[in-house]
Amino acid sequence: MKTSNSNRYMNDSDIINEPMPLREIHAIRLKISDEIKNLKVDERRAYYTAGLDEIRQQYNIRIIPSAKRT
Repeated sequence: MKTSNSNRYMNDSDIINEPMPLREIHAIRLKISDEIKNLKVDERRAYYTAGLDEIRQQYNIRIIPSAKRT
């Protein structure tokens, strides 16, 4: 989360009284919600796929497709 926007989310009146770890999680969820609220389905898929790809690269995770069930 960017520092410039994080204060806005961290100081949200709905979460200001939460313990810090929980407050950070809620702030991240608020930020994501704001980022995707006006996106179309395909745009949301691209948003989440890009985030997943970034995490996969950062932690060197390989995803092996499972057998398709019918």
